[in-house]
Amino acid sequence: MTNYNLWDMSVWEFFFTLTILFAAMIVANALIRGIKPLRKMLIPASVLGGFLLLIVFTVYRKVTGEAMVSSFTLEMLTYHGLGIGCTALALKGGAKEKNKHAQRDIFNSALVTTSSYCLQAFIGLAITFALALVIKSVYAPSGMLVPMGYGQGPGQAYNWGHTYEQSWGFANGTSFGLTVSSVGFIACSIGGVIFLNVMRKKGNRKATSRIGDDVVEEIKVEDFAGRNDVPMSDSLDKLTIECAVVFITYAIAFGFTFILSKLCDMSGVNLLISTVKPLLWGFNFIFAALGAVVTKKFIGGLEKKQVIKKKYINDLFMDRVSGVFFDLMIVASISAINLEAFKRPEFVLPITVTCLAAGIGTYFFVQHATKKLFPTYSEESFLVMYGMLTGVVGTGIILLRQIDPKFETPASNNVVFQTLWACLTGFPLLLLMGFVPRPGWVPIALGILLAGFLAFYLWIRLAAKKVAKDM
Repeated sequence: MTNYNLWDMSVWEFFFTLTILFAAMIVANALIRGIKPLRKMLIPASVLGGFLLLIVFTVYRKVTGEAMVSSFTLEMLTYHGLGIGCTALALKGGAKEKNKHAQRDIFNSALVTTSSYCLQAFIGLAITFALALVIKSVYAPSGMLVPMGYGQGPGQAYNWGHTYEQSWGFANGTSFGLTVSSVGFIACSIGGVIFLNVMRKKGNRKATSRIGDDVVEEIKVEDFAGRNDVPMSDSLDKLTIECAVVFITYAIAFGFTFILSKLCDMSGVNLLISTVKPLLWGFNFIFAALGAVVTKKFIGGLEKKQVIKKKYINDLFMDRVSGVFFDLMIVASISAINLEAFKRPEFVLPITVTCLAAGIGTYFFVQHATKKLFPTYSEESFLVMYGMLTGVVGTGIILLRQIDPKFETPASNNVVFQTLWACLTGFPLLLLMGFVPRPGWVPIALGILLAGFLAFYLWIRLAAKKVAKDM
């Protein structure tokens, strides 16, 4: 039996870490609400909170010589925050879209997403490869982390940065990935505000002059507790049930990953062990979606057979659960960055150049693609897609609300329901992540990425012709 006292710091460490993270978000939220220029920058409170903690943690380390909180705890919150948040989103039933072109627009949104991943990866990898030819200490494959940080967000940026650091010897790889995702949030805010101001100066009536002001959500009682839902408070609280469903589903996702990982080990094939196995554990969000399918089928079967007579999954509560874990993921990921890495030119130079180039490239490409694919609501599509492709879905929604506060266009539905198609069309790129660090693969990957981007862009052009024909 392990001996410990209740006053030992190890008993309280995780609790204090969560307290610090939540407190930082509250402080950031108060600053955003109280400082008008800061509010108009459209920076989410979790992002600002992360940067505030990054400063506090750095100063504390300088003064005391030790860390205020465990970097391992912050990194695990980032990793599992992505998985649990995606699990909750995947468990949602989703409303049926009445627009007759809904499925077409959803698929076209996935085309924009995947082609943007290819563009970000090509820009990042081309720059780091070129820099590595001049500065030998630059890690050439590091540019592949750009779409993980920009396009996928902090969770995947951490997953792959950590994998490159531990499995392929990329010094400070974890901080590299997390830094890209943090800069992505800044690019999201700057690009979004620029676009909104350009719209306003052109006299576009959809662009409000009250950028950053609160939007009132219309939530009905039925959203909390429908007629067939489990009661709000019974022998188990409704939120307890919703959280239980999420965590059980995430455990199922772990089971899928664990079994496939063990099969890789049992195979004895080096490629499967060194490349595919890290890929599996990095794709926790995909296995979360698979786990959600199993859970929904199982609960649906029980409901159909009248074994259970109440609905156990509530979309509004799932939104709230995912929101909590995505906020934790963001604030933890930013505060986990190791600023010591910024003393090294081989770290700072690639970060600066790749983030700037990828941000500009994403801005203009997404603007071009959304004009062609969504001509009747191109501004809304640009804001939500650009916000997602430089941050997370939540930052895209924040930008969208500035001109479409009631989600009257299909833009919000497109970005939510395109995920499955984006996973399918973007899987080769994700698979490529595991091969790029291998010797000689960077030039090959550049060729594959360029060919992939051109192929997807051609696909977009063909899809745009169909859209124009249907108008």
